[in-house]
Amino acid sequence: MTKINMVQSLNRTLHQIMESDEKVLIMGEDVGLNGGVFRVTEGLFEKYGRKRVIDSPIAESSILGVAIGMAISGLKPVVEMQFSGFSYLMMHQLEGNASRMRTRSRGQFTVPLVVRMPYGGGIRALEHHSESKEVYFAHTAGVKVVIPSSPSNAGLLLKAAINDPDPVIFMEPKRSYRSFKENVSDDNEKITLGSAQILKRGDDITIISWGAMMRDTLKAVQDLEEETGFNPEVIDLLTISPMDTRTIVESVKKTGRCVIIQEAQKSFGPASEIIALINDQALMYLEATVKRVTMYDVPFPLFGRELLYMPSIEKIKRAVLETLNE
Repeated sequence: MTKINMVQSLNRTLHQIMESDEKVLIMGEDVGLNGGVFRVTEGLFEKYGRKRVIDSPIAESSILGVAIGMAISGLKPVVEMQFSGFSYLMMHQLEGNASRMRTRSRGQFTVPLVVRMPYGGGIRALEHHSESKEVYFAHTAGVKVVIPSSPSNAGLLLKAAINDPDPVIFMEPKRSYRSFKENVSDDNEKITLGSAQILKRGDDITIISWGAMMRDTLKAVQDLEEETGFNPEVIDLLTISPMDTRTIVESVKKTGRCVIIQEAQKSFGPASEIIALINDQALMYLEATVKRVTMYDVPFPLFGRELLYMPSIEKIKRAVLETLNE
């Protein structure tokens, strides 16, 4: 076991998988000589050279377009969009080509590539560096969307994403990059995309979250356990698409109550999809209205207001208590 942060976990995984699979390569802005803006790709250029660690022009659409060609040709490109707010420039390539290639070619071609992108608020960055737009990508059929929440699952999820035969959007919550460390196993563990993780089993209420909000959720749960003695079930979604519907439905059927915490804006987000799923498959088991704790439906503010804008531990606690008492 090694105690490391999320950046170190991701970096270690990239080193390991590039050493074991010569088809894997890295491409993006400043990923080579500088080791990435957050240093996730640090040391790779020196070890594997410019043919496998490629510093690209500042042209997101071209980065993904080239990567799609590489993937169809048998390589496994891992490309970095320097911030999620820059990724919109690649959307035509993602939606029009990467996501459709398997069906367009009737299974003749697949696109095994990973698009890494730092996302989310809480680090006093500017607006195009702070949004949480996972729903944009999850709504694109043919694309998987993965969001780690900790050092211990970040590396495992990245390895699974690189080995997946289809395009994966890998969104890294930058607030979690260096904010805490965990013991990460050195063994050859595996994790399956599309599987949520139950972090705590309980009977009173189901609490669902992902990404950086997972740590705030666990802190809120800990506080409430000490104050009220309630027994929650806590689910880390891990994969937004495909969503682990079975784990969610079975948990809600058991507890009869649910609160969903997302960093994204309220309307049309993943929480809305989870509520629709619960209504479809577990409505008669509900004993209270399903609540959401989210951002507001306005553009992400400048950093002086970001903590007021984002879900807080107090907001999570209040939503859980209201649901328990309904």
